[in-house]
Amino acid sequence: MGKKTFIVFAVLLCIGVLLSSQATAKTKVAFALLWTIDDMGWTTAHYRGIEYLREKLGDQIEISYTEKVLAANAEQVLRGYAKAGFDIIFATTFEHMDPCVIVARDFPNVIFEHCSGYKKNDKNMGNYFVRMYQAEYLAGYMAGLMGYKNVGTVATQPIPEPIRGINAFTIGLFKGLRESSTPHDPKKVNTIVWLKSWRDATNETLLAETLTSRGHDLIRQMADTPESAQAACRKGVPAIGYGIDVSAQAPCALVSTEWNWGVYYVDAVKRVIAGTWKPAEVWWGFEKKGVKLAPFHASVPENVRQKVLAEKALLEKGIDNIFAGPIKDQSGKVKIPAGKKASDQELLTMRWLIEGVSGKIPD
Repeated sequence: MGKKTFIVFAVLLCIGVLLSSQATAKTKVAFALLWTIDDMGWTTAHYRGIEYLREKLGDQIEISYTEKVLAANAEQVLRGYAKAGFDIIFATTFEHMDPCVIVARDFPNVIFEHCSGYKKNDKNMGNYFVRMYQAEYLAGYMAGLMGYKNVGTVATQPIPEPIRGINAFTIGLFKGLRESSTPHDPKKVNTIVWLKSWRDATNETLLAETLTSRGHDLIRQMADTPESAQAACRKGVPAIGYGIDVSAQAPCALVSTEWNWGVYYVDAVKRVIAGTWKPAEVWWGFEKKGVKLAPFHASVPENVRQKVLAEKALLEKGIDNIFAGPIKDQSGKVKIPAGKKASDQELLTMRWLIEGVSGKIPD
């Protein structure tokens, strides 16, 4: 082999190696998770989203995640992933928001996505959430159609997200009660008690047992564990699950409302791979499959199922009139007048309870 031929061969070989390396390079994706992947609530739902992402894009990506990332260690975890060369980092709970802002500022070439917050920037940090209130409306509608008129809800934190869900559930409950011609007290169809925590197994159980002892005919779980639904089952009272399908843990659950994070994870990572990702404020509902309903319990009548699924079909088409007026608050004041519909900003900042909810928002 001549010298010139050898040089050409060497150059071509280097180019081939470089191209091969580029072709096989995987997009590195990281997740900071609030709790353990088997918590049967918020983090389990995110982990199922990670599994869905792996199923759909596994040959193109490398995934890493860290459990039990609380406010105190969030910046450290996020910064560690950024330094390690991850292409996109998902911070999956509200308390990660400010640490995410700080780290995103320091690593402008890394993409950050924050779940459930409201802060982003115009370069490398977006936020995402899904419209769980839509699923809660459907669950309430089902309950009303089945004649449940004295629901007890174990609520979590007194902030807009749970408040919005309580109101949507109650709106659906009223619709179902009217259609089923069930006599009810218009001032008290959904009684709420506050956990003041996202998860507290002991108090979830205690509050659910208290509600059942007071004669409530259905228990609404809203916490990040199935404990309140399980407590209802032990007392012989049906429940509605939250976050994931809790039927395996609470067999009396008539239905569960589920986070469906995987569809967004696939969408966001695909945009990173394609080089088209841009910061955005994302709030997906049934129209994007961001939320879903678990399978109905065998006791849910077929006609009820069909009515609920018909409402779901409208939401899948992007027709969301859940918070269309007239809607009054607990004092009877019109908050959303006839002919109007709550804006996304009004929903995201909601701090009032509708007529029909018994219980106050704590300070």
